Amino acid sequence: MRTMLIAMGIFAATSLSAFAAEPAKMVDTKMGKVLATEEGMTLYTFDKDQEGKSNCDEKCLKNWPAFHASQGAKPEGEWTLVKDSAGKDMWAYKGKPLYTFVKDKKEGDTTGDNVGGVWHVVK
Repeated sequence: MRTMLIAMGIFAATSLSAFAAEPAKMVDTKMGKVLATEEGMTLYTFDKDQEGKSNCDEKCLKNWPAFHASQGAKPEGEWTLVKDSAGKDMWAYKGKPLYTFVKDKKEGDTTGDNVGGVWHVVK
């Protein structure tokens, strides 16, 4: 009986932890609060993407790295998974794939906002 209770406790703890945290957080920037990776790097959307589909090709991904999901990540609520051009899972928020920008160097940088009129921070 005791072994069963311990097993149930471990199962409950690991099941809950899988859904405990969102893949991103809000950080303060000169533009106000924006969505960012756990490391604080600003996340962007690309106007040429379609809902649930990334249109950022291999060349594009060199400047706009996909916000990849960890292995075993599960979609929840407004967070979904889409494939980048290499077939790897990346996060999407409200159906829009998310990217970082190579010229952002520290937490709160927003140098990618409005690049080419098609890249935008996520507020």
